[in-house]
Amino acid sequence: MADHDSPISLQGGGTLAKQILSAEEGGHWPVPEGTILASGVRRTAALSVDIVIVTTILMVATRWQIMNAWNLTLWSSPDFHYALAMAAILLISHWLYWRLTGLRFSRSLGQRMFGLAVLAEDGSAMTSQMWDERAARKLVFLIPVLNIIQGIRELNRIAKRHTHQSNIDLHVGSIVAHANSLPPANRKHIR
Repeated sequence: MADHDSPISLQGGGTLAKQILSAEEGGHWPVPEGTILASGVRRTAALSVDIVIVTTILMVATRWQIMNAWNLTLWSSPDFHYALAMAAILLISHWLYWRLTGLRFSRSLGQRMFGLAVLAEDGSAMTSQMWDERAARKLVFLIPVLNIIQGIRELNRIAKRHTHQSNIDLHVGSIVAHANSLPPANRKHIR
């Protein structure tokens, strides 16, 4: 076999498997060796912790009135504006929480608890605009029934992509990974 040319030539070196994987990345940051991308289960647990934290604080602050955001009887009554006000408070509070913790820690408190970090696709820190959009797109998880449908879609996307990106990640241009598995240069902004 050594006396003839191979019909397959590899450009740039490396194995065929590595070249196929790099071609599939489609311009994404080449995830450094040893980096562990976050699973859907861990991300779901972190999201659940975040929602519990913010909703619990709102329950205490509003003396349980925040629960009217999900009160269908109140929504269908002439006093629906109370439910509307509580829904607005709920959505704005969660948006602010995800945006501000993202800017401050490069992750939410739930993600911090589970050791996750959120990066831009190129491995750099996310911008303020990226955090705004990411926080806004997560609000669908607060709407009953839609949260289940969207959750299934997002988990399916995470499981099928080699970068473990959800639809939110794809739109915003982010990647979620285990913080301690990132190279030091890529985790310097993570707190």
